[in-house]
Amino acid sequence: MYLPRRRSQFTLPNLVGLKLVNAMTPRPLLHLEGAAVLIVSLFSYHWIQASWFQFALLFLVPDISMLGYAANVRVGAISYNAVHCYAAPLILAGWSIGANHSAILPLSLIWIAHIGFDRMLGYGLKYPTRFKDTHLNPDRHGLDIGDSGKASAVAG
Repeated sequence: MYLPRRRSQFTLPNLVGLKLVNAMTPRPLLHLEGAAVLIVSLFSYHWIQASWFQFALLFLVPDISMLGYAANVRVGAISYNAVHCYAAPLILAGWSIGANHSAILPLSLIWIAHIGFDRMLGYGLKYPTRFKDTHLNPDRHGLDIGDSGKASAVAG
């Protein structure tokens, strides 16, 4: 561990120089979060005793939204993001529980599990530039905190 000789060495530039600021990026946490969502949705699916055949049959259905990329990148990103956002399946799950429509809950849990699985693998929400340009893409988050030129460009 680095221990400075003088108190003045505890400045932010020295810490940045040691790469302590960049030691933890949020990307692994986002992958872990996706894995946690997948696990919780699988346990919930098991708890409601739904059909695992139905789960296997419908698990990849949300990926049909990628057909939007056949039109163009913008349409593809819109269709993919609409289906791969947690809001819709969570609202659907809440509605199915609140309205006592038990047949809908397994569908929403499959949908949530699919999104969690995608996030765990690194497939995030898409930008309308190209398919691999996602909110989990390390190129989008390559800001080096120690480089004040980039930091001021992003901040301004």
